[in-house]
Order: sequence, then C-alpha cells, then structure tokens
Amino acid sequence: MHATTLALVGATGGAGTTRTAVELAALGARDGRDVAVVDAAFTTQGLSEYVSGRIGTDLTTLVTDETGASLSAGTYPIALGDGGTGGDSSGGNAPDLPGRADVIPARAPFERVARAKTAEAARKLERRIDEAATSYDAVIVDAAPVGSNEAVAGVTTADRTAAVFPATTHGRDALQRLRGRIADVGGGLDRSIAVARNADGDETENDANVRLPPTDPAVASAPTAATGSGAYARAVTAAFEDAFDATVGIEFEEPGLVDRLRS
Repeated sequence: MHATTLALVGATGGAGTTRTAVELAALGARDGRDVAVVDAAFTTQGLSEYVSGRIGTDLTTLVTDETGASLSAGTYPIALGDGGTGGDSSGGNAPDLPGRADVIPARAPFERVARAKTAEAARKLERRIDEAATSYDAVIVDAAPVGSNEAVAGVTTADRTAAVFPATTHGRDALQRLRGRIADVGGGLDRSIAVARNADGDETENDANVRLPPTDPAVASAPTAATGSGAYARAVTAAFEDAFDATVGIEFEEPGLVDRLRS
C-alpha cells in the first residue's frame, strides 16, 4: 500500500464515519493486514462503543496525562462478535481474522476532553498518529467535521483525507462545505464515500468515489465486513482499495439467483 494513514472525515454529524472506519479496519484485518482506527472525534467518542469490556487508558489520556506511555496502553481490539450476524461480542463466536483490527478510542470525562482539545494536545495527537503508522499496515483517523483541533490534526497529519457523507442532497451540499473547511486548514480532500441509508433507493445520485449501500446501523451488527459477502462487504472492499491504493485478495462467494433478483 502507498498511503498508510487515512483521515476519514464526516461531512455532517451522523454521516456514518465511525461505522465506516470500523468496517474498513475489519476488512483490512480480514485480508491479513494490521489496521488501527484512531479516534479524533473526542466529543462524540463513538469508537468506544466498538470495544468489548472496560476501557482504561484512552487516547485523551495519552495526549494529556500520560504522554510518555506507549500507544499500546490505549489500544483495544474491535469487538468482532460473530462478524455482524448477531452473535455475542464477548468473542465466543468471533471470527479468527488473519490480521488485527484495533481502535485507540476516546472515553473520558468532560474535564479531560477539554484538555485534550487544546492546540498543544493536538500536536501530541499528531505524534500518536505517526506512532501508530510505525506499528500498523494502515491507520484510519476517525474525525468529526473539521471544526476542532483534534480533527485538524487528523486531516493535516494523514497521507490522505476521505469524506464520508450521506447519499442525499443535504449530504452532497455538506460535502462541498467540507471541502472548503479542509482547504482552510491547508489540507485537501482526496476521496469521498457516500453512505446510503434508504433501501428504497430514493436518495440522490452523487459523484462519490465509492457508495456504501444500506446496512443495519446498530453497533451490535458491526463489523459486517469481517465475514460478510454481500453488497455492503463488497462495497467496503472497494472503499478500502480506493482509499489505500491497495489490492484486496478476498474472494467473495457469487450471489445466488435469489440474491441477484433482490439486488
């Protein structure tokens, strides 16, 4: 792979950025790569929901109180469950992937989040992203719409930036605004991923590099791409290849006649 770090930025709140980051990481691990997702959305702390069990040291701690600690102190495996088919996330039915899918989440009280959102902490976050790039084949930075120090750090540190936006007229308009904000901080938007939410197909056409079809939005259903072979897993594969200039070697089963008729 040529690009090792990817900033994944939501064009709007609730665009599906965190879920997409988790799916990309699981897909990479399924293909034998070690992939980490770094939380640069300290306010929402959505990545923490994809960790099974208690989170002790988190990313905000690593950029404030424990700046000398190893990144591994705040790193946790993504709870794979049974690959998004409704199994127990404790690991009893979890798939054994050839690679690693880890997250470095934010899970902190307001006081520490406030300290982690300073410009000084953002510079330390940049170093943590670089540190992750030395231990993983690919690093994905999960960033909120660019309007905070940590999001700016993610966009300006990563090799590439990709926008995630709803496949709607509102989402397309938000994508254009995001381009301007990223340009304002000296970055550029390299790729875009449209996330469809409506299975009835009444969403707008768009010029995204990759479009992800609807999937069960529940955290418990993720990551579908860990074992799935349907349209969503295939689209995540296309997004991974596009974002990282990579060739994924996963062989998907061909859909049956009923599946083709439904698609």
